[in-house]
Amino acid sequence: MSTKWLKTLGAGLALSVAATSVSAETLRVVTDPSFVPFEMMDQETGEMIGFDMEIIAAVAERAGFDYDLNTMDFNGIIPALQTGNVDIAIAGITITEERGEIVDFSDPYYDSGLRILVRTGSDMDEMSDLEGKKIGSKIGSTSYDYLMKTLEDDDGVTPYPGSSDMYMALMSRAIDAVFYDAPNVGYFASTKGKGKVEVVGPLYEGQQYGIALKKGSKWVGPVNEALAEIKEDGTYKTIYEKWFGPMPEDQ
Repeated sequence: MSTKWLKTLGAGLALSVAATSVSAETLRVVTDPSFVPFEMMDQETGEMIGFDMEIIAAVAERAGFDYDLNTMDFNGIIPALQTGNVDIAIAGITITEERGEIVDFSDPYYDSGLRILVRTGSDMDEMSDLEGKKIGSKIGSTSYDYLMKTLEDDDGVTPYPGSSDMYMALMSRAIDAVFYDAPNVGYFASTKGKGKVEVVGPLYEGQQYGIALKKGSKWVGPVNEALAEIKEDGTYKTIYEKWFGPMPEDQ
């Protein structure tokens, strides 16, 4: 894991906190740089941007901590929290009982699930169609775990380190489909993959994302209070609609 911590920058979202609260504790926050539109690198500025990046900025301001941001592959995030090398992680992390045994989670802040992504015109449109096919998923993700539990013939399941890798594999016909988090595949299908790929089938395994903290962290309470505040004062709605469009009434 890189030891070079990058000072988080952002346009107007709570990152002036360092200047206004000198005595605030600085926490080490980590994210995965490839989970668009939750977190991604702005190629022009070199800064991390996305839904999660604005959520953590707003939470930090209200919870009363400064933070330094680092990036790493998703599969290294939970171990980094477990060993205490980082304090907080936000990267579209699904709350599971297994993960909850080794890290603490905030209250859920995003409802999600898993979807199938195929090339436009494919005859695959449900989980049974993936049997024996070449399927891309992400290392350490719940989508990979779901495939391994669900498919009888899972020899063709390939775990990729980043979502961009598996999307490139799909576009180049190296694999037949991608199975991954619904908002991520949907974003790709409506942007870089528009007209070339499509999301098919139902939403599998409804999930909720949470902010992960090292076990026993004193910041769980303040983070939950901050999440409640941004939902109550409209900040969450503003951020959500910036990245995903109109927010469902049940969010």
